[in-house]
Amino acid sequence: MSTMNAPEVAVTITPAAAVEVQKFMTAENVAPEVGGLRVSVQPGGCSGFKYSLLIEDKPAEDDTILPQGSFNVFVDPFSMQYLNGVSIDYVTSMQGSGFTFKNPNATGGCGCGSSFTA
Repeated sequence: MSTMNAPEVAVTITPAAAVEVQKFMTAENVAPEVGGLRVSVQPGGCSGFKYSLLIEDKPAEDDTILPQGSFNVFVDPFSMQYLNGVSIDYVTSMQGSGFTFKNPNATGGCGCGSSFTA
């Protein structure tokens, strides 16, 4: 488990997104002291990469742990290179509600809002 004093990556969770994460953690009975939100990037999606959010009971051994106040964010080494500066928000609109990603590192994206090119 990697707990660095100065993380190499900055991930911002907006207050609206944090409320939703806490709801999911409560629903899944995940203790915020040890569990958290896994933010990862995976090959796929319509632009080459896609984001993934999962509630996890505990971090993996090689994760970087980013404290977010009332819970932790876990980032694996592969995803780290794509996530610096990413902002995760939760929006509700007429089209539905869900998490959105703003990534300053993305060189392109598509209409789905959950995949990107880098």
